[in-house]
Amino acid sequence: MNTNTIDASLCAKMFLAGAKNLEAKKEWINELNVFPVPDGDTGTNMTMTIMSAAKEVAAIQDMNMESLSKAISSGSLRGARGNSGVILSQLFRGFCKVIRSEKEITAPVLAACLQKAVETAYKAVMKPKEGTILTVAKGAAQEAVDMLEENPDIDLDSMLQGIIAKAEEVLAMTPEMLPVLKEAGVVDSGGQGLVQVLKGAYDGYLGKEIDYSIEDASSGESAGTGKEASQAEIKFGYCTEFIIMLEKNYSREDEQEFKGYLESLGDSIVVVSDEELVKVHVHTNDPGLAIQKALTYGSLTKIKIDNMREEHQEKVIREAEKKAQETKRQEPPKETGFIAVSIGAGIGEVFHDLGVDYLIEGGQTMNPSTEDMLKAIDAVNAKNIFIFPNNKNIILAANQAKSMTKDKNIIVIPTKTVPQGITAIVNYVSDKSPEENAAVMEEEISRVKTGQLTYAVRDTHIEDKVIQAGDIMGVGDHKILAVGKEIDPVAMETVRLMVDDSSELISIYYGEDMKEDEAEKLRDQIEELYPECDVELNYGGQPIYYYIISVE
Repeated sequence: MNTNTIDASLCAKMFLAGAKNLEAKKEWINELNVFPVPDGDTGTNMTMTIMSAAKEVAAIQDMNMESLSKAISSGSLRGARGNSGVILSQLFRGFCKVIRSEKEITAPVLAACLQKAVETAYKAVMKPKEGTILTVAKGAAQEAVDMLEENPDIDLDSMLQGIIAKAEEVLAMTPEMLPVLKEAGVVDSGGQGLVQVLKGAYDGYLGKEIDYSIEDASSGESAGTGKEASQAEIKFGYCTEFIIMLEKNYSREDEQEFKGYLESLGDSIVVVSDEELVKVHVHTNDPGLAIQKALTYGSLTKIKIDNMREEHQEKVIREAEKKAQETKRQEPPKETGFIAVSIGAGIGEVFHDLGVDYLIEGGQTMNPSTEDMLKAIDAVNAKNIFIFPNNKNIILAANQAKSMTKDKNIIVIPTKTVPQGITAIVNYVSDKSPEENAAVMEEEISRVKTGQLTYAVRDTHIEDKVIQAGDIMGVGDHKILAVGKEIDPVAMETVRLMVDDSSELISIYYGEDMKEDEAEKLRDQIEELYPECDVELNYGGQPIYYYIISVE
């Protein structure tokens, strides 16, 4: 089935289908990372961004273009993670600016939506780079405009097919636009993610059979939970949900018998069935008995068991923390606060010792979202707040949070590595204005060189380096500096390529996979080779990276 107009209901289905298709392909997209490091995260970032919006879309009670556009725009904005996720959220935001005032989407409206999406996304990026998701989006949008000019009466099906074909064509050309992609033998991962969203949306348009369910879509409580109860009042401790895929006749009598059995086990019972499925919800102290009985009717899927007593305890702790935070907010705000994105217990401790008020756990392996940034800003009771993203993929999300904050002065220092973040806060001077401090910090971080030691997850060829899966790599600020089979020799070569005549300080942060005595041995080797430099060794505790090394 297809139609020549798209109403709000169909548009929502297309969006959810696009989200589902992206989610299904996320690991494949992660593997398109240019550097073969074990933290390729484009697929994950884009999926978490779109799923944040999908949950809001799935929870809409009164479906119309206005409520749909608000859910997509707000949900993706707050859930945006990494550069690719932020750009995707901006594409959605621009698209929604057009559909918000429409009753339905026609071919001309779709072309206008895509144009506005591209315009909004390009504006959000400080220095747009071609050969990326932006280029793929621009190619698709231009194709819609061109098709409409050639044939003003074009049907939506033909336009959608043309848009996807053009997006794939531009995606295939991205290695010619970005040499680093060509050398690594991959297309742009963000562009590939966008193509998968478009393909999924088209499947939704055609009416293909798709599971549109989104976990945690409803913002309401589970059926039958009623008012809040204390832990002592929770009679049945496990909230148990599952779906029975019926494999034999399931009559009304069977349903009544099953409900009666569940009532003997617990309360808050919901049993809803059709010809093929039975959706079950029950609060019980023995989920196993409910599951065993259900298996007599068919196979089970979507099994979910939550310990409500544990959840209640966590809720009590959260509420206590919230009250403490509210009490703190009632105090007069201090002049300056600091937020840093950190990775690893040791690095977090370093930031705390330097006066950081709020640490956001994340980094390469999990880019924090705009929502994470907003929560941190809300938690810091200060007039001026410096944010240190400490990763190039997090700077956009930090700036997006800044633009959404009206009651505090947010200063985002564009730190791309943890050592840059440490250098930035070390150079803060309380007597100077926020603007003066920002200028000094940005100047100082430009002098910091960073090398990170990790392993390759696939074979590739980058610049003059042939890399095999399992090789150790020293990844610098702009390129891979060294490759080898053992950690220490690669670390030494990485340092050699970073140190010059003006270098004074070498800082080493060893990760969770390294032993202290191994790290001390590396420090001693570096001290011996560079006696004119101060060499510091710190426990970083970071995952994936054996060492993070900085030279200043």
